[in-house]
Amino acid sequence: MIKSILSFVAIAIVSATMLNAADFNVDKSSTKVQWHAEKVTGEHDGFVNIKSGELDTKNGVITSGEFVIDMTSITCTDIEDPEYNKKLVNHLKSDDFFSVEKYPEAKFVVSKVEKKGNKQQITGNMTIKGKTKKITFPAEVTESGDMLTAIATIVIDRSDYNVKYNSKSFFDVEALGDKMIYDEFTINLHLVAKK
Repeated sequence: MIKSILSFVAIAIVSATMLNAADFNVDKSSTKVQWHAEKVTGEHDGFVNIKSGELDTKNGVITSGEFVIDMTSITCTDIEDPEYNKKLVNHLKSDDFFSVEKYPEAKFVVSKVEKKGNKQQITGNMTIKGKTKKITFPAEVTESGDMLTAIATIVIDRSDYNVKYNSKSFFDVEALGDKMIYDEFTINLHLVAKK
């Protein structure tokens, strides 16, 4: 009798846990990762593709997860001239910036999440060019049925990842003059994941 009761309790606990936990795979076609970078004389923006990703949640709050970014997919959307556009994209892919031939992927792994009001404060390890740094950003996470969306603006300091080109962190500001490119760039993330 006691064994039966213990078995029933164990099954109930496992069932409750399964009801409150969910695994989601990132929908690559629906997820959008837009980048925006500024320099003294202007700004540029574009997109980069998600290669893979998964998220675990409990009661609507992310508990763990990671996603991989395909750095070879960098595009620029603000330059209309095809030749100049290609020149900028190739420069971003070069060793001056993200060295995509050597480091074709960037990765983010969730390490901690705190619920703050209607948003979730997500902390994790971002790896770019083989360098890993901890970052934190707020995200608006919505879980509905078999779908999860996360919307966030993520500010990244490129100097943390040894991206040196025309950076004040590596070169003299006066010498750079109007050729200086700001260290911080922004990722606007609209992530869609499904069970």
